[in-house]
Amino acid sequence: MAHKVQGIIARGKGQPVELTTIVVPNPGPGEALVQVQACGVCHTDLHYREGGINDDFPFLLGHEAAGIVEAVGPNVTNVKPGDFVVLNWRAVCGNCRSCLRGKPQFCFSTFNATQKMTLLDGTPLAPALGIGAFAEKTLVSAGQCTPVNPKASPAVAGLLGCGVMAGLGAAMLTGEVQRGYSVAVFGCGGVGNAAIAGARLAGATTIIGVDLDDRKLEWARQFGATHTVNASTTEPIAAIQAATNGNGADVCIEAVGHPEVLRQAFYARDLAGTVVQVGVPTPDMIMPNIPMIDFFGRGGTMKPSWYGDCLPSRDFPLLVDLHLQGRLPLEDFVTETIALGDVEEAFHRMERGEVLRSVVLL
Repeated sequence: MAHKVQGIIARGKGQPVELTTIVVPNPGPGEALVQVQACGVCHTDLHYREGGINDDFPFLLGHEAAGIVEAVGPNVTNVKPGDFVVLNWRAVCGNCRSCLRGKPQFCFSTFNATQKMTLLDGTPLAPALGIGAFAEKTLVSAGQCTPVNPKASPAVAGLLGCGVMAGLGAAMLTGEVQRGYSVAVFGCGGVGNAAIAGARLAGATTIIGVDLDDRKLEWARQFGATHTVNASTTEPIAAIQAATNGNGADVCIEAVGHPEVLRQAFYARDLAGTVVQVGVPTPDMIMPNIPMIDFFGRGGTMKPSWYGDCLPSRDFPLLVDLHLQGRLPLEDFVTETIALGDVEEAFHRMERGEVLRSVVLL
């Protein structure tokens, strides 16, 4: 029998989200039914509501979540009912050319549930990032469930499902920050501060947070920034060079998603340094106007970071364990906990820069 539960949907572009009844099927082959316990309010959900991802409305929003597996379908072996899991949007296939090269963190063919969740009238819903976790229960591919230590709070464990993992991974995995490195992070919201926390965890000794908002720079210091730069009053490239003996940072992480900020990150790095873009741009943005001789002459690497280049089965349990050991303060990302019906107002607080993360508790 299908399950009728409450969930948050976006019916049309720019319309306020709506709390309504949705229908969730029992799991079929390769699927899992998850009782959602917590789900973070992420910018990506707002992008869906604004039509910035695609126009496959109505969307079932929410994807940064943790919960308990309630039931599994046939042929599921990686999880079982009762498991505490973090949901992920990279359910690796094991068969694509990237997986076969031994790099499943770049899987080109990730899985989602086959069956559709619907409205009461049968209208199919498009779940955000194949998850749809602003709901009391959701149906996902079993590979989207990553078991972690159940001692962790769902409100903090779920953050690894998207934004915090993206930032941590941008520093630790994509940027390959090592002991003694200097790191500059442009944009000190949730993802940027996670990159700062990841840089500190990896052993960086100089960590520079750059933002236009003094409140966010204070958050950056709390997560481990040794220097901060308010780019509204101080030229950030010169400030980063001054903090790194005139050289520039070994790794510059762009966590805004804007061409001008990417240009600043490019010129703020040391020779042969690395630029990582983890900020999500809009479809109309183009690469910054950087002379090819500068691109060639400075050497090093420029690369995007998709989901922090993480492998959920490897990284989520490790990071939860580090959190439980007191070495990764995931709880500091949670600005507030809210009810399912409060998502629309949480979007507005996020747009105003008032929160790192609002987390829905179910």
